[in-house]
Order: sequence, then C-alpha cells, then structure tokens
Amino acid sequence: MPSFDTDVFIAGAGPVGLTAAMDLSQRGVRVTLAEPRRFAEPPNVKCNHVSARSMEIFRRLGVAAKARHAGLPEDWPNDVVFRTSVTGLEMSRIPIPCRRDRYTDASGPDGWWPTPEPPHRINQIYLEPILLRHTAELPGVTLHNRTQLTAFTQDGDGVAVQWLDLDSGATRSLRARYLIGCDGGSSTVRKQMGAQLEGTAVIQRVQSTYIRAPGLLALLEHRPRAWSHYVYNPRRCGVMFAIDGHETWLVHNHLSPSEPEFDSVDRDWAIRQILGVDEQFPYEIISKEDWVARRLVANRFRNGRVFIAGDAAHLWVPYAGYGMNAGIADATNLTWLLAACVQGWADPRILDAYEAERQPITQQVSHFAMDHAAKMIKARTAVPPDIEAADAAGATARERFGAEAYQLNVQQFCCAGLNFGYFYEHSPIIVGDDEAPPPYSMGGFTESTVPGCRLPHVWLADGRSLFDALGPGYTLLRRDTGVDVSALVDAAQAQRVPLAAIDAQPRDGWPAAYRHALVMARADTHVVWRGDAAPADCDALMRRLRGAAA
Repeated sequence: MPSFDTDVFIAGAGPVGLTAAMDLSQRGVRVTLAEPRRFAEPPNVKCNHVSARSMEIFRRLGVAAKARHAGLPEDWPNDVVFRTSVTGLEMSRIPIPCRRDRYTDASGPDGWWPTPEPPHRINQIYLEPILLRHTAELPGVTLHNRTQLTAFTQDGDGVAVQWLDLDSGATRSLRARYLIGCDGGSSTVRKQMGAQLEGTAVIQRVQSTYIRAPGLLALLEHRPRAWSHYVYNPRRCGVMFAIDGHETWLVHNHLSPSEPEFDSVDRDWAIRQILGVDEQFPYEIISKEDWVARRLVANRFRNGRVFIAGDAAHLWVPYAGYGMNAGIADATNLTWLLAACVQGWADPRILDAYEAERQPITQQVSHFAMDHAAKMIKARTAVPPDIEAADAAGATARERFGAEAYQLNVQQFCCAGLNFGYFYEHSPIIVGDDEAPPPYSMGGFTESTVPGCRLPHVWLADGRSLFDALGPGYTLLRRDTGVDVSALVDAAQAQRVPLAAIDAQPRDGWPAAYRHALVMARADTHVVWRGDAAPADCDALMRRLRGAAA
C-alpha cells in the first residue's frame, strides 16, 4: 500500500478551507493546511453574513455557538434600512432580529424558516479567527502558516504537493491522497489543474472603504439602529455595514458605467455623500477594500484527485451573502465524499458526485446573483430627484421608492430559496423517482422529500433538531415503525455503508412534505432515496449510494 504524509492537503485556510478541515477531522481524516498569512492575521473585511445552511453546518461541527456569540453587540438589530443617507431620512426597513433574540423572535420575514440555526450577521474579521482557533485544536489537523502551494503532480494513488515556506524560502514537499484548492480567486490549484473561469468578467466596480468613525454613532443616536444601511440620493448610492457596533464601518460606493476606474470618483466626497456628513466630520480610513462584481464559474471543479472549492471555483456578486456561504457548501459536499474513500467504504467513483452536484448549483446561484445585480443597478439609476425634499412630493417619492427597495431586497436578505430550495437533480449517488423537485427562487421555495432536495426540518419530541439525529454517512428515517427495514440495514452492513436507522418522533407532527414511510438522507441533509417499503434490491441501492454503480 502506498504511504502518505497526509490524507488531504488543503491550499488556503480561509473560511472554506477551515470548514473543509473541520469536517474531515470530525470524520477521522488527516488534514494538512497551507496558508500564506501568519496565524490569526486578520482577513479582509469581506463577507458580513453567515447563511442558515452554513450555520447548520457549523452546528454539526460544534462551532455554531462560538460564532453566534461574536460580532456586533448582542442587542444590535440586524435590520436593513433604506435611507437618503446614513444620517438622512428613512424610507423603509427590513426587520431582522439581533443575535440575542435570533432563536426566539419569529416576527420578521425570515422568522418562519424551518431550521435549527437561523442566519447570523457577523463580519469575516470576527468569524474567521473563531474557525481558525477551533480548527487548529482538532486532532489530525496540521496547519502551516506562511506557506503557499507552488506545484503538484498526481498519479493513480495520490498527489505530490510542493509548497514554499514564505519566510525561509525553503521548498517542501509531501504526498497526499487528495488535494483541495481553497486558495481564492487567483487560485494556483485551479490554474495548474487546467480549469478556467467562464462568464462575465466585469458587472460593476465598487469603491469600498473600511473606516473608523467614532462620532457616527452619536449622529445615529435618535434613529433606530441597523446592520446595513442602503443609501439612495441623486448624488451617490451606496451601502454601509456596521462592523463592530461602536466605531468601525464598511462603506460601499457603487460606481456607475461612466465611472470605469476605482478612482473615477473622489473617495472622500463619496463617503461623505453616503454618510450625509459635511467636510468637518472626522473619520479615518483603515483600509481600501475595492472590488469588482463578476459572474465567473470554473468549467471544471475536479481533475482526478485534485478539487477546487469556494472562490477558486466561482466568483460572483455577493448578493444574499452567497460568496463565502456557497464555498462552505462546496467544502462539506466534497469532504464527506473524500472521507468515504479514505475510510474505504466507498468506490472512488463516488467522487464524481461533487462536480455533478455543485457545478450546476453554482451556475444557478450565480445567475440569481447577476440578475439581482442588474435590478439593483437599474434602481440606483432611478432615484427621484426630489427624494430628499421636505415637502409632500418628497414624502410621496420616499414612500414609493422605499416600498420598491423593500420588495427588491427582502428576497436577498431573507433568501429562503437559496438556503433551502436548491436541489441536486443529476447526481450519480441520488436515486430519483417519478416526481420532479419543486422550483425555487432567491426568496421562496417549497419543502420536499423528492430525492436531491433538502430534508425538511422538524423538531423532535425529545427537543433535538432532526438534523442533530442524522448519522455521519446516511440516515434512514422511518416514519412508520411497522415497515420492515432489516433488509436495508443488512445490505448496508454487508457493504460497509454507514447507515443510521432511526424512528424519529416529531414534536408537532410531520410536515406535509413527508408522504413516504421511509426517507433516506445524507449528513449534508439532502435526500437520496425514499419509499413506502424497502426496495426489491437493497444491495443495488447500497452500491449506488457508495458510488459503485455504473
């Protein structure tokens, strides 16, 4: 048998790479991470939102509570407000509870969501250190900071990885079973594996500035607080995010097509127009975080034993927060498949499921984001000239524009469809039936147990989430205890497929989506099979689930 220094080598220890490492460690797989930054070196002020699906993943990995208790002050509302400037007139708002009330307040437009873990607004500068320290303490995880993958070669058994020590200049090498590139938009792994990004290279440029403005909170003292401020006035349109709830803020200035460069507009002037302050108001620029909105998806996510995930595989406008969150979904879709191969119960063909499942979903989400970006650009060009007027016409303009802004944006900030609606339709390890998955939009979805869909969530009679009861591989959920499942259990044992069979009792009854006596799901909560009795050929089903079927 070939020897390996590690089971999986991960290039990049951002949120996606760290999530992959956490999941692999939980499954007993040895992981080595290479990260160019120093340990705990702060990341860029980028993602501000952790989706419900990502929080469900963090719950399973034992890090959700740590993330939930960090970020903005616990009583800071996560509302999205639409104003003529940050300090100007309010037109409308999307109410979202503060983190203290996130589990109990069901009054907002996402309060009804069927999940044990609602979304969480937290900037990446607070989230990533939590994930990093949690991962660094896990068994089987080796983290090398100030190192960078430079090259790799693969054969039928593994991958030889070369990596550079950025401080000493020394080149190191090791042999891994598999390699995952979580190394960002300029991914070395993607380029060397021969994948190319395809799509729209430039949709819009955003002049983004991370500022310290201790005096801003006092100017907002008599206004209801908010996590995000969307600003519309005839001079400038932009967005401001509260970062620490005290003195730091991230200001996005959306550039128009006639402003093709990041310095086409005076940065200081634009920030003051968005904030609604005069030249005497003091603030400090901490960093410039300018970025380009794109829609790019790699034409392949895999080459043999080498895979890419996160920004290495896709870049798009991060509406609905589905930049980092899509990468986290990539990571845990892939890692359970890799673990199945390392553990020896799966056929190597099970790895075909990663690209077959994630690439189509990535294309769908990227188009959702791009379509929403086009609508947002149109809205910014249609700001009424009298929107700030103190007369009846101004009030009418603000009421109309505020209502339109709410309707346009509630679907991205309360994006139930992107969280719970997507499905894997053409996967080699999902057994479909004669019912098609229900369609979904950015903001809406229909719960379903159609194979490929997300398992509808229920709270169990013992107080646990149904998701807490799922096994590490497959779980057979039996709603009718009179149905004999011994043939399924025996077939799983004979082929070493990890199958947990449970007779769950819901606290408040089964949702209407549960129409079958038996539903089988994976640890990532996607349904893989359902029926009212065990199939005629249980062995064939197990071969399919472990990737051994043609």
